[in-house]
Amino acid sequence: MKQIKALIMGSIVGVCIGLWFGVNIGKDKPIFSNPFAEDSIQQKIKDSGGKLLEKSGEALEKSGKALQKKMDEPVK
Repeated sequence: MKQIKALIMGSIVGVCIGLWFGVNIGKDKPIFSNPFAEDSIQQKIKDSGGKLLEKSGEALEKSGKALQKKMDEPVK
């Protein structure tokens, strides 16, 4: 009986810890951080600004490659 109780308690604790870590991994946060904590407005702005800079950099790179191809084409 003692072994079954320990097995059930261990399973419950393991599932809770696994959910904690899984939620944090899914949100791209450190594993041991609080999964229920809301991001501050400053952090949300930083994240969205970083994404905006990344996308604009990709657009500039694509346009640069297009211009490079245009310059490499022979003149007709």
